[in-house]
Amino acid sequence: MDRVQVDGLWSHIHWLAVLEDQGTYTAAATRLGVSKSVVSQKISDLERAAGTSLVTRTTRSVRLTEAGAALTREVRGAYAHIEQSFRTVRDSAGAVGGLLRLTAPVAFARQQLVPHLAGFFALYPQVRIQLDVSDALSSIAAQGYDLAVRHSFQVPETHVAWKLCDTASVLVASEQYLADYGEPASPQALSGHNCLYYPRGADQPAWTFERSAGNADDAERVTVPISGSFATNNSEALRDAALNHIGIALLPDFSAHAALAAGSLRRVLPGWRLRGAFAGEIYLIRPYSPQVPRAVTALVGYLREKLGNGFPMP
Repeated sequence: MDRVQVDGLWSHIHWLAVLEDQGTYTAAATRLGVSKSVVSQKISDLERAAGTSLVTRTTRSVRLTEAGAALTREVRGAYAHIEQSFRTVRDSAGAVGGLLRLTAPVAFARQQLVPHLAGFFALYPQVRIQLDVSDALSSIAAQGYDLAVRHSFQVPETHVAWKLCDTASVLVASEQYLADYGEPASPQALSGHNCLYYPRGADQPAWTFERSAGNADDAERVTVPISGSFATNNSEALRDAALNHIGIALLPDFSAHAALAAGSLRRVLPGWRLRGAFAGEIYLIRPYSPQVPRAVTALVGYLREKLGNGFPMP
């Protein structure tokens, strides 16, 4: 194959690497912003030029052959360097702009992130944001995200992390539920209540509480088993169940904040701190690279200004 033919295949090889990361032609097409048929044609052209099969196709997914995997392994570093070099050149010219791919947990994105975006776009009208709302902890680099919001107990050491804010867990219920079933005076009294919770495996659900016992170094701690008619892995759904008077819900404060401020929910056992239910910090993280795109820096700074004080309870 002559040099001209090889030069025309650089983008094809990059698309092969994207297909390997995404696992399906549909997902790869979405990542690249083209149609599925275009991706398929590019890969077929590359296989024809290479004279060997590079992809093994199944009904639900694709995987690279040994030859295909060897090819992408050799070129990944070079393509990452090219991408970073292009971003550096682009970002150094003119106003802050370009596409920023962001992922965030569902409840946080809907309740805290999206409401602040209008102000950000007013400051940076040339920035475009593509937001993936998901509670799944997908690979940031493999999925091509520039930035991720993580409500997590720890962040990967291979990533750059900015602390966005502290967060806390709170117990809440509606006035109607408390009027109908009474308000628990202690954690132990929760055994007589319908507790709405975030499931954590197959173990018996339990909540751990802590409060000062007078001595700053000596805190009272108690763990109580709980049960209830509803459990879900989405804090918005738990909040809505509490708003519908189903029971007492354990929520991260950013999910409860608006309902508490409106008076539609009320805190339960406010003198006790919940431990271990949800992480106590929210981070903004991105894969490590020598240069940070200006749009990323701008969004990080903006969100830290708007949300950096956390979510004080009304």
